[in-house]
Amino acid sequence: MKMVIYHNPRCSKSREALALLKEQNLDVEVIEYLKDAPSEKQLKELIEVLGIKPIQLIRNKEEAFKPYKDQKLTDKQYISLMVKFPVLIERPIVIKGKKAIVGRPPQLILDIL
Repeated sequence: MKMVIYHNPRCSKSREALALLKEQNLDVEVIEYLKDAPSEKQLKELIEVLGIKPIQLIRNKEEAFKPYKDQKLTDKQYISLMVKFPVLIERPIVIKGKKAIVGRPPQLILDIL
């Protein structure tokens, strides 16, 4: 079964997760989400598969989030922010079929293999 990883090559945790997948000799599709940002529809689907709320996928220490830090936003607004600023998306995200996990720490991805 093909796996998908939302990957940022500049992130050490993301690189570790990708290395873990490659060590398992898995067929992996790598999506560099900063270059190929997910659409609102893709993010909604991803959040649903992860079984989390949109705020849980936000990297709230990023510079792009600072203006919104003290605001109470709706799920739709959080998703719109991630579409506009993909750097806000937590990483890495690994998807296998109907399962997905945020690999922080990267060893968590072994749970869905």
